[in-house]
Amino acid sequence: MIKPNRVTVIAEIGVNHNGDISLAKKLIDVAVEAGADVAKFQSFVTEEELVVDTPKAGYQKKTTDGDESQFDMIKRLELSRQDHEELLSYCQCKNITFMSSAFDLVSIDLLIELGMTTFKIPSGEITNTPYLRKIGHRNAKVILSTGMADLREVEFAFNTLVESGTEKENITILHCTSEYPASMESVNLLAMSELGDNFGTEYGYSDHTQGAEVAIAAVALGASVIEKHITLDKKMAGPDHEASMEPKEFIAMVKAIRNIETALGSKVKTLSSVELENKRVVRKRIVAKCEIKRGDVFSMSNLTTKRTSSGVDAQFWDELIGKVATKNYYYDQSIEREE
Repeated sequence: MIKPNRVTVIAEIGVNHNGDISLAKKLIDVAVEAGADVAKFQSFVTEEELVVDTPKAGYQKKTTDGDESQFDMIKRLELSRQDHEELLSYCQCKNITFMSSAFDLVSIDLLIELGMTTFKIPSGEITNTPYLRKIGHRNAKVILSTGMADLREVEFAFNTLVESGTEKENITILHCTSEYPASMESVNLLAMSELGDNFGTEYGYSDHTQGAEVAIAAVALGASVIEKHITLDKKMAGPDHEASMEPKEFIAMVKAIRNIETALGSKVKTLSSVELENKRVVRKRIVAKCEIKRGDVFSMSNLTTKRTSSGVDAQFWDELIGKVATKNYYYDQSIEREE
């Protein structure tokens, strides 16, 4: 799923399907049209995920029915095993990778049974010891989100995975701000590459900001994975729609990411084929400033630099000054290298 030298774009559908499989498929279609690599959902058994009286988060209260409990909201958004199988099959038909974040141990088992080879650990599970160990034992590819976590907690999750059997090379760490939508002041994007440096892993960004600027900047800073929520309409009822991208926005973002990905190139400073052609007529070369006779000494008074297609490059000026001309030159004639 994660390809070398290519940014993996995860279209985070999450629970923006609102419990409607037909809506989920429409969102997969958007991800495919945009050129995303992954369509990702969220897997949970509500009774395994939270206790009945768990209050809603602040952003959930603003974007959902205030009279509905978090338990009832989560239950309404829960995907059955049949739903998972149908969405997995649909993704396979559309040639896009299906992925889901498990939020409990039972759901990890479900994803294993469905053949998942990459596990996305959501930010809320970063200190969940039995959960981390269960995934760690598989030595699978892991994408670890780090929202709401300080460096010590990221280290705890990373070490738990490694100690449980996951090779560090299989882990990609995503910087994340668990705010919906996240403000620019809270992003702290430079922490992303620091995470990669600290743990010696691939790194990326799970983006909850509005707009595409931060995701694109993350790619420029070396992100190998970008995750972004998508929705058909930000005004739909549901906890994550407001912090998501609508189709046209998401498509434009992926296009920009691919452009930046191409533009980054390699770390080696080289010339493009077009530059090589332009160099022939744009670079200055040394030419005769006036008529020069054989035996004259090259100097500031009889040499200058101009654009021309042949002759000695201007960088070798000091090598010519003070030498004796071995032939006659007319005005504007290119100077040949004097031995």
